[in-house]
Formats: sequence, structure tokens, C-alpha cells
Amino acid sequence: MKPSPNLLSPENHALILIDFEGQMAFATHSIGMSELRTNVAIVAGASKIFNVPTIVTTVAEESFSGPVFPEVEEFYPMATSGYIDRTSMNTWEDEAAYNAIVGTGKQKLVLAGLWTGVCIVGPALSALTEGYEVFVITDACGDVSVEAHERAVQRMVHAGVKPVTSVQYLLELQRDWARQETYVAVTDLMKKYGGSYGLGIHYAHNMLKH
Repeated sequence: MKPSPNLLSPENHALILIDFEGQMAFATHSIGMSELRTNVAIVAGASKIFNVPTIVTTVAEESFSGPVFPEVEEFYPMATSGYIDRTSMNTWEDEAAYNAIVGTGKQKLVLAGLWTGVCIVGPALSALTEGYEVFVITDACGDVSVEAHERAVQRMVHAGVKPVTSVQYLLELQRDWARQETYVAVTDLMKKYGGSYGLGIHYAHNMLKH
């Protein structure tokens, strides 16, 4: 009856959101921007609901890349969260970001961001080298082309990274619909951002009232 230790839980990992900024998004073509923003909202919302240690990092926010996505800001406002701004393309090579990640004390790290082949590959492979178990939310990442995104994911998977998706991430944390303390927040998140699945939840909740 015990779940696999390979599964993610709210307590066993940290989430790192990397470079979800306008300048990075303008050249992202491996995924539609509406879909990407929706998936980012699901991931950020999930981590907030389950109190997952979450680090938001940017690259040259004020001078080049611009502000983070509104979907990140919704759950992790700059004023209260404090983003870590870098100059390095590899988050792992930035001292402040590295110390924040290591400081969470979590051996499982979940990454999402732009671009897959640069901003995600760098810290993913670096963390693996230091003995961390690394997950990448592949549909909450994007790159300049489908080819660039897929080759980056393939490279990471070959190295030992575990790919997951945004909805999978949320539901793996919820795990049991009997967990009433998060049930309403999770279903509300999906009603807002869950596409047809969210509409199904909205339909069921309304029909069951009658």
C-alpha cells in the first residue's frame, strides 16, 4: 500500500521556475504561447497550493529580458517572493541561485522554464552531476523550435532526467481526491486553467448540485 518513492510529493522536492520572461517568450516557437502560459499557471498554482519550496529566477530582468509571466506573478508576486536575477545562462552557475536551491534541502528538483536547450539543460545536467534527482516539466518549457526543444528533452532524458507534464505534476501532488484540505483549491485551479478537463470539473460540480 506504500506509494513509490519515485513519485513526487509536496514534501520531497523543490520547484525552480527559470526565465519565464517576455524576451525569452518572443522567440519561443516549440509550443503555442497560450498553451505554455496555461501550463505555467498550473505548475505555479500547484506549487503554491501544496506549499512546495519554489525559487523563481530571471536573467537580466531589468535590462533585457523583462518581467515574468503574469501567471508566475499571480502566485509568486515579485514584492513578496523576491526573484533571483542572474547574468549566467546556467542557473546552477549563479551563486545566489545555487545557494537557494541547495538551501531547500530537497534531493528531488523539478525544473520548468525558457529555453529548454539552454536555461533548463544547464541546471538539469549540473544537478544530476551533484547527485540530485531531476524532473523537468516538459510542457511548461519551450524553445526556439520544436527541434531544439525535443533534442534538449532527449539529451536530458538520456542523462537521467525524468520528464513530467504540468497536469501530471498537479495530480501527483494531490494523489487522492479524499485530501479535502487541497481539493477545492486544486479543482478551482483546473476550472480556471485546465481547458476541457477543467470544464468537465465545472460541469460535474454544477450537475451534482441538482
